[in-house]
Amino acid sequence: MGVITIVNLKCGGCANTITKHLRKHGLTNAHVDIATSTVSFEGDERKAKKLLSKLGYPPAGSPTANSLLKKAASFVSCMKGKRKE
Repeated sequence: MGVITIVNLKCGGCANTITKHLRKHGLTNAHVDIATSTVSFEGDERKAKKLLSKLGYPPAGSPTANSLLKKAASFVSCMKGKRKE
């Protein structure tokens, strides 16, 4: 099982978006722990990192972790996830 610590995780809306997106793209057993800002899953870790970054939740310590564009993308993902709760 892969585990990635991410940035920009704020709430259940974010978690919903992440979980649904990872599952949609073939990663199984996706789970988001808001308290620790971690995402666990079964599948290709490189693919997961790419998907998470695209949503605005890049891995902590990555070159894009402090990107304003990634932070903006995470707010959009968060709002989408909240609407579907």
